[in-house]
Amino acid sequence: MWQEILPNTWESILSPIRSFEYSRKNAVLVPAAALGVGGMLVYWLRSRHTIKTIEMGDGWWGSGERPLKGKEDESIRPFKIETSDKEIEDLHRRLEQARYTPPLEGAAFHYGFNSSYLQKVVAYWRNQFNWRKQVEVLNKYPHFQTTIEGIDIHFIHVKPSYVPHGRAVQPLLMVHGWPGSFYEFYKIIPLLTEPAGHSLNEGDVVFEVICPSIPGYGFSEAPHQKGFDAIATARIFHKLMNRLGFKEYYLQGGDWGSRITISMAQMLPQSVKGLHLNLVFISRRGLRRMISVMLGAYVPWLVGLTREDVRRTYPFIQKNIYELLRESGYLHIQATKPDTAGCGLNDSPVGLAAYILEKFSTWTDKSFLHKDDGGLESKYSLDELLTNVMIYWVTSSIVSSMRFYKENFSKDPGLAAGARVGVYVPTGIAAFPQELVHTPHAWAKETFKNIITYSYMPRGGHFAAFEEPKLLAQDIMNFVRKVEQL
Repeated sequence: MWQEILPNTWESILSPIRSFEYSRKNAVLVPAAALGVGGMLVYWLRSRHTIKTIEMGDGWWGSGERPLKGKEDESIRPFKIETSDKEIEDLHRRLEQARYTPPLEGAAFHYGFNSSYLQKVVAYWRNQFNWRKQVEVLNKYPHFQTTIEGIDIHFIHVKPSYVPHGRAVQPLLMVHGWPGSFYEFYKIIPLLTEPAGHSLNEGDVVFEVICPSIPGYGFSEAPHQKGFDAIATARIFHKLMNRLGFKEYYLQGGDWGSRITISMAQMLPQSVKGLHLNLVFISRRGLRRMISVMLGAYVPWLVGLTREDVRRTYPFIQKNIYELLRESGYLHIQATKPDTAGCGLNDSPVGLAAYILEKFSTWTDKSFLHKDDGGLESKYSLDELLTNVMIYWVTSSIVSSMRFYKENFSKDPGLAAGARVGVYVPTGIAAFPQELVHTPHAWAKETFKNIITYSYMPRGGHFAAFEEPKLLAQDIMNFVRKVEQL
């Protein structure tokens, strides 16, 4: 009997205690669980709004090992382009000894640079082109060099001669591409630094312009170590702007300049007031893009494409695959074994001119493929074109400029750090109709999250600042004006 009564008695005593302890645990556990879930929800919501960035890192591109002691010389040194009789005589000798292969009949520029027209270019180069005069033209803007990460960085820095009272001067870093140079910006610089004097505006937007040479291009020293890519360039250019005393600045670029300035915006968005591009790189692909491409030709409005997008994008295979393959053979060479082809180009000024100037033909206007002279002189003068070639020739920089492709395409671009990071700074896009590829606004906004202006430019191609400086200057000013009003 006691064996039956005692368990029942103890159970009646312990039951309220267990019930109290259980309710007390619930009083602790339920709020704790709610707090944990709430915390996770807050973290998730905040992480959605956290801007991902590219790690800035550091680098050393000088010869040999990085010095363990001593601070890098951060001085800004005036620089002047010079030439000599010896340099000019050597050029003339090589031009006189050039050999040519007769072009196929009716080939125009379909097989590359037409050698009949090339002989006319070389004759002008040898007998009429005045390199000493062009050196004076190049030196009309202030040039500088400074050492960053072990290599000398060349740049020009042009300030406005007059600023109306109360007007802020906006620092603008403009970055060239291949096969261009800082010289591409010579016609647009006065429009940006002295806009009122060129009937562009009332001076409400005025810039001081900084145009660096990408390391390995022109008068910037070539990296001595492997691995120098667009992210390393972006970091060096941020350091350059910081060294010049700028905390915030605008960026502008096309070709490699686009890739570099995009990386700068992804790396230090707090330093970039705005990003203006005349070429947009979109590396993201997938089912969404495939559907957009397929439906775009028939119901463009359904996938956010405009009539102008359709005109520039379709027939898709022809404009985005066939034409791109036709114009990108150089890329495959430079992205794999640049030094091999570069040897011949660095030794022959005629070969170098043909290789570079061919791009200024069909990249300016695809229809120039059908012209015997490549349409080169319809948009540029021979003095302008040959000055750009001479920057590569006198600095022996063609090989190091080509290596930039190898360094950037040595791994899958889709797996690169920048491909996984969006661009959140205010962005302006100038879409020129003869650009190698067209990126519609609907596709661009997948990467660029804060597009302020998107302009369908009425004319022009790949070398926008060189070919259509006024159009590009107007678009940059319109973009900056809107950003400053935000």
